Amino acid sequence: MYRDNTKKIRIGNCTIGGGSPVAIQSMTNTKTEDVAATVAQILELEAAGCDIVRCTVPTKEAALAISEIKKKIHIPLVADIHFDYRMAIAAIENGADKIRINPGNIGGADRIKAVVDAARDRNIPIRVGVNSGSLEKELVEKYNGVTAEGLVESALDKVKIIEDLGYDNLVISIKSSDVMMCVKAHELIADRTDYPLHVGITESGTVFSGSIKSSIGLGLILNQGIGDTIRVSLTDNPVREVEAAKLILRTLGLRKGGIEVVSCPTCGRTKIDLIGLAGKVEKLAAGYDLDLKLAVMGCVVNGPGEAKEADLGIAGGDGCGVLIRHGEVVRKVAEDELLDTLKDELDHWNDRR
Repeated sequence: MYRDNTKKIRIGNCTIGGGSPVAIQSMTNTKTEDVAATVAQILELEAAGCDIVRCTVPTKEAALAISEIKKKIHIPLVADIHFDYRMAIAAIENGADKIRINPGNIGGADRIKAVVDAARDRNIPIRVGVNSGSLEKELVEKYNGVTAEGLVESALDKVKIIEDLGYDNLVISIKSSDVMMCVKAHELIADRTDYPLHVGITESGTVFSGSIKSSIGLGLILNQGIGDTIRVSLTDNPVREVEAAKLILRTLGLRKGGIEVVSCPTCGRTKIDLIGLAGKVEKLAAGYDLDLKLAVMGCVVNGPGEAKEADLGIAGGDGCGVLIRHGEVVRKVAEDELLDTLKDELDHWNDRR
């Protein structure tokens, strides 16, 4: 398995690579200079299960804010740098746990060396990021367009620049909005490097389209043993990114913990508001740190049987419903009592097991 053999890289209090659990990342969409707003969002992301957070650092004020932000959060903070090498150095000096750069857009060799020297002084990892939207003209011409091969060559060229400066505390990311190109690029690069890989489908879209595209792309990549840390990029509240990432990892068996909610599609037998109920159950379940499968079924005809593989379940009837525990019906309640009954069961789950 690739991820078992990648280098271990320490990012603040989190380790990626070398068989470590796949870490979930997200990125704030606040102004980093606004310390209060940025901290509030990071704390939300922490509560949702985010392992590593990234903030943009486009200004000196944003770099200075990092030191204040870090005092109030509990997960590693990565500084996202574009174009200005001085922001990378300032971010490192103000306590960033890692920086993300594209060596191709921060200037000449002297500027890259200045950033690497600053990172080396504090042993800060550098994430070398390459995006299909900014692939070098010569590589586009060489491969007759933007291709997986071009992305890989670009990334490894950037890595070599930093290696030649005597530094190898590196993480690589190669991203594309083309799902299958992204998959192929990761398959190619996994055979050519042992640096940890940050995986994501960039610019994937809204919660609906982005979650589907990310699930397919990340699923194909992660299931081959490739990828040490991931971000699901969505045009929405960053918390949704973390929720989607957790579900992807749980579905692939790469993360345990948390309630997995399964629910049946509606049909003509459904006598209750199953769609509304399932949504409420999902929100309810998010508040519990329990490792179990919870089923929400639409009828009492097939519900108990369909829910037998779940640890806990509810099935609706005509104005009523049943509570199911380990496949056995344990209680019949009115429809408007189903959610409260389920909440009580979750509140006392460990006591009643």
